[in-house]
Amino acid sequence: MKNKEMIAQKYTFSGKTIDAYFNANFILLEDLVDKTNTILITDENIFAKQSEKFQGWKTIVLKAGEQFKNQSAVDEIINQLIQLNADRQTFIVGVGGGVVTDITGFAASVYMRGIKFAFMPSSILAMVDASVGGKNGVDVGVYKNLVGTINHPEFLLYDYSFLETLPDEEWINGFAEIIKHASIKDEAMFHLLEENTLEDFQSSKEIIGKLIQQNVEIKYNVVASDERETGERKLLNFGHTIGHAIENTAKLPHGSAVSIGMVAACIISEKINNFSKEGTEKVKQLLSKYKLPVAFGFDKEKTWEILLHDKKKSGSDMNFVVLDKIGKASIKKIPLPDLHEIFFSLT
Repeated sequence: MKNKEMIAQKYTFSGKTIDAYFNANFILLEDLVDKTNTILITDENIFAKQSEKFQGWKTIVLKAGEQFKNQSAVDEIINQLIQLNADRQTFIVGVGGGVVTDITGFAASVYMRGIKFAFMPSSILAMVDASVGGKNGVDVGVYKNLVGTINHPEFLLYDYSFLETLPDEEWINGFAEIIKHASIKDEAMFHLLEENTLEDFQSSKEIIGKLIQQNVEIKYNVVASDERETGERKLLNFGHTIGHAIENTAKLPHGSAVSIGMVAACIISEKINNFSKEGTEKVKQLLSKYKLPVAFGFDKEKTWEILLHDKKKSGSDMNFVVLDKIGKASIKKIPLPDLHEIFFSLT
């Protein structure tokens, strides 16, 4: 069942084309999969708020929260798949935020050496970022996404009715990734965000729908040119190197950690890339406008220790994303001693 306003797009990656259905309805899922051989994976919060959507579907319900994005959750999924007699023809759909989509994609990629899966993202963060690009995985202790795969879903189904029950803090969480995309790739979108407020986007399904699709296009274009993250895709890590290092240790929401990481990256950009102080202030002001933190008294010693285990470290250097200007970013190799000096000078 299609909405008249639904927009269908195809995105082609190396060897795979996926379908994206924007402004769709949950019920469209019945047209896309064999219901009798499909298993939905969601978390307890979404299942409680949207229980009517899951009626008649075989469903695995996970505990909610980043603290449960680990191998134990994958083991739980696999055990339940076995109990549900899932085989290589079984189709899995992850219905939820970034934690659910990351775990679902990883579990589907390793169960019986890989079965087909799709995502129905339910949060802003998952819609614009986590569900797009093929990265799936879990955390190992404080180390974010240390174990995982790159494997694309068959399709993405965007039902914006999930946003009607999305808590304000999750809207804020997701807008960190939107501001990231604007900062590295789209100066016009940066200005659009400056001209509007979070409440403007929350109150209009049309406006938020356009913004979501715009962000998916940005991420798709970057990922399609560099799926294995050897070059251009690294730009998507803007704010994430330091953000990931403080996220789990300080128990911050992903968006808050990335917001702080973006401010730190702007300051580092000033020091090594001639990024303007005015640009840093604009980024800080925009983050603050969308209720994201821009300062945090984190434990620098502990954060540095985690930084040294980051996947972006290459020998004695760190591949670090810096801004050239708002809307344009680049990747710089920073020797670890230099990064150490700059990092410990951050306030």
